[in-house]
Amino acid sequence: MVIGDKLRALREEKKLSQGDIEKRTGLLRCYISRVENGHTVPAIETLEKLARAMEVPMYQLFYDGEEPPRLPKLPKGKSVDDGAWGSDGKDGRVLDRFRQLLRRVEEPDRKLLLHMAQKMVRPTRSRAKT
Repeated sequence: MVIGDKLRALREEKKLSQGDIEKRTGLLRCYISRVENGHTVPAIETLEKLARAMEVPMYQLFYDGEEPPRLPKLPKGKSVDDGAWGSDGKDGRVLDRFRQLLRRVEEPDRKLLLHMAQKMVRPTRSRAKT
């Protein structure tokens, strides 16, 4: 499913023009066109604006059915009682200190930090082959 196709279908179903969406969201009509034609992938915040403008719940942008999909039953994760990392001892103190420091970091720096952490966790092509 291409998100642009789904957005166009919902917009046309609601009998709204791209100009109507522009007025409701503040997004430029040329941007809306680029999204609908698959030239641009919108951010989550933009998808929220578009969903509100079309008066549909967010899940309808990603799901074709009438009702939201049922969530699968996932195995339960470890609780603090299971001795999960950071629940006690030295690891717990390290995790608490890390939380305290993160609270003081400005939002842009926090995003950069989390982005770098995600890059370190994801395998690169060269590492994945070995």
